[in-house]
Amino acid sequence: MENQPNNPSHGVKLKQMIVELVDYYGWEHLGYKIPIGCFKNNPSIGSSITFLRRHSWAKNKVQDLYIEMKRKTS
Repeated sequence: MENQPNNPSHGVKLKQMIVELVDYYGWEHLGYKIPIGCFKNNPSIGSSITFLRRHSWAKNKVQDLYIEMKRKTS
């Protein structure tokens, strides 16, 4: 495995990203920042993971927001 010191999402599982994003933003604001149904309509960690695994464009948005959040908080 290659070392990626400038990538805060490296080695972080999708579930952990979602949990941290929800803790930081809350579901409502997360749905505003990334307007997809799994964050806006009856959101849950499980349904979000299922959707994001099927749709790489949405997963990329989550990863980008996660990196932005980590850079703000570090």
